[in-house]
Amino acid sequence: MKEPFIARAKENLAVAESTFEAGQYNASANRAYYAAFHAAIEALRFFGYDVTIDHKRVQADFSQNLIHRRKIFATAFKSYLTDLMLVRFDADYKREVSRKEASAQLKKAHEFVTTILNVIENDTNH
Repeated sequence: MKEPFIARAKENLAVAESTFEAGQYNASANRAYYAAFHAAIEALRFFGYDVTIDHKRVQADFSQNLIHRRKIFATAFKSYLTDLMLVRFDADYKREVSRKEASAQLKKAHEFVTTILNVIENDTNH
């Protein structure tokens, strides 16, 4: 399984931005989460971890291995995937996400994806 998850992350982030601009805040919140989720998978794979495509497992592995153990990413990112997933769940199944929530979701996803891309692109050990 060698899907280009970074390409998926970039695509989802672009769709999150365009749906936000179109006023489709639920769709934007959904795609923003998946942008971050796919970026986390790419980061785990890049740093040599086997990945089980399970939302809670990816969140736990990213936090445990890349934040706490190896200190590659800032502690602030520990809650990002969980926070993004909760808003995505609301958007998909519970209620309408507001423009303000979708904007915060998009900002968080953009920061997460951009940071991961920068780390991967600037890593000289791989």
